[in-house]
Amino acid sequence: MNDEEKTKSEKDVVIDFGIGKINFGGLLKNFGNLLDIASRLSEEGVDISGSEKIGHKGKVVYGVTVKNLAGKTTFETFGNVKDTEKGPIVEDCREPIIDVFDEGQTLKVIAEMPGISEEELKIEISGDILNISAVGSDRKYTKEVLLPFKVDEAVQGIHSKNGIFEILLTRKST
Repeated sequence: MNDEEKTKSEKDVVIDFGIGKINFGGLLKNFGNLLDIASRLSEEGVDISGSEKIGHKGKVVYGVTVKNLAGKTTFETFGNVKDTEKGPIVEDCREPIIDVFDEGQTLKVIAEMPGISEEELKIEISGDILNISAVGSDRKYTKEVLLPFKVDEAVQGIHSKNGIFEILLTRKST
């Protein structure tokens, strides 16, 4: 199968679940990348099937979120396993799952950090860069997020429930 036929067949993966047809072509096209990452982690002895205790380092947490918006599929990793030139390493600090929603003048950031209370959350804003960090009794999280536009340094609001944080930011007026 040549590249053109392969691309065409990937675009033709449409399934009807009875509530409408869903095209999985873009998702399947990048699935090979996910398998490559999983294979490399497995070769290094990292179990990616969930979390498990590793010696005195605590838990290994690793996952991948898959997003398909406007026909563009993206894979984003989360957890405390980092891919380096020397191979995957386990860090004490986890990287939370982050979703960013542009709602016009407001930017809504959803951060998943189980085991963290609102008092333990630290937010720093510099232009269009958001730094989120938190240190709980047995978990640490940190992540730098590039925002789609510059926002005010003052947070408009924070709401949390069961380790899911909704952070509201306001577009910076020019």
